[in-house]
Amino acid sequence: MIKYNIILLLSVYLNIMHKRSYARFWEIDFFRGIAIIMMIIFHFLYDLNYLNIFNLSLYSGYFLIYVYLVGITFFLLVGISLTLSYSKVKETLPKNKLILKYLIRGFKIFSLGLIITIITFLILKEGFVVFGVLHCIGISIILSYPFLKLRYLNLLFGLILICFGIILKILTFDFYFLIWLGFRPEMFYTIDYFPLLPWFGIILIGIFLGNTFYNKHIRRINLTDLSTNRFVRFFTFLGKHSLIIYFIHQPIILLILYLYLSI
Repeated sequence: MIKYNIILLLSVYLNIMHKRSYARFWEIDFFRGIAIIMMIIFHFLYDLNYLNIFNLSLYSGYFLIYVYLVGITFFLLVGISLTLSYSKVKETLPKNKLILKYLIRGFKIFSLGLIITIITFLILKEGFVVFGVLHCIGISIILSYPFLKLRYLNLLFGLILICFGIILKILTFDFYFLIWLGFRPEMFYTIDYFPLLPWFGIILIGIFLGNTFYNKHIRRINLTDLSTNRFVRFFTFLGKHSLIIYFIHQPIILLILYLYLSI
């Protein structure tokens, strides 16, 4: 439950970082809006399971595919958002300030991850977040700077990292210091775990997509403008207001379910 809340928060953060300085692409907001609805559905099912209203196996079969689809969508959007912001500032900022920009941004997000670590440790103890979504993407933003100019190599590197991550997922190790990279100890348990392998690979593929289809902040594909369509506008509205949805949707769901249980 926590992991996809955090993915959305990060996606929103990157979206806010670039929307202040240049126009938005309706299709990105549209897909973000769809992902938000998917996330809300998953959280609703998770809460039903957590409150023992229904017994659901959310991390196997079709549900597991659904969970990964939500995560992959947001990580790809993170990569695309990085290319959009980079394409706008690379001509106006010197190299040292560009590097500093991504260092600061990555550190801020990683710091939010540390706050999540502290909160979950105080509340949960067992299963608290060690290296979750915010930790992963904060470090990934810092690591992404050398890759922002690349296109096809990002696709290659991304696929390689994903393959390594898949291999590491089925292995266990007797040390803890490389948890952040994807080397999981045998008895390791956490409610939110997104190591750099394979998730930095997903971001690199997002950067590849951004540099391919939005190079120099220009849409490189012929796309019919559907931004005035009512159906599309609904989802783009959700995508544009992701932050407030993030803050209110889970408390609203829990409130409704607790009221249901109290009847």
